[in-house]
Amino acid sequence: MTDEQLLARAGEDPAAFEEFYRRHVGKVVGFAVRRCSRPGEVPDLVAAVWLEVIESAHLFNPARGRAVPWVLGVAANLMASEARRSRREHEAKARLAGRRVLEDDDYTRLEEEIDAADVSGARRNAIAMLPAGERAVVELVVLDELTPGQAAKALGILSSSARMRLARGRAKLRRSLPSFAVSAPVNSPSLAKEVSQ
Repeated sequence: MTDEQLLARAGEDPAAFEEFYRRHVGKVVGFAVRRCSRPGEVPDLVAAVWLEVIESAHLFNPARGRAVPWVLGVAANLMASEARRSRREHEAKARLAGRRVLEDDDYTRLEEEIDAADVSGARRNAIAMLPAGERAVVELVVLDELTPGQAAKALGILSSSARMRLARGRAKLRRSLPSFAVSAPVNSPSLAKEVSQ
């Protein structure tokens, strides 16, 4: 078969792809050697080209050109895409060069927020044991500090339903983990008060 016939069938016929690959892998390796700056880049580029050939072989049209130039065009497009990506990455690094993304105070504040948001294992388990509807309302009100009305809107339920689920959830939390209502706050100073109400 001609190169064009093999390439046209390469996407669905492994034998056709293998034959086409054996005929022209050297040309793709040569293309990569002439364009890569480090030897380790060559196999990566060659593999990327052949993967792209397999994936896009169905787009090859013998009436519009020969098979080998089409494959080298695929390789050139991959190189151009990589060059654009590399240039964007380099420009982004240049814009950020010498700039601190976070100050020391920012790290301290973030650590405090993470510590404040950390729910102990016992508390996490107690909340997780609630039925799904109650758990959703309790998490939104107690952990995320929404009002029962806001939680109802977020969940698409009536405010009265949210208040009822919240009351049942709080009662179950107090029964399953009495220290929950009087221990240190999970997310804010208002948590102990919110749970015990």
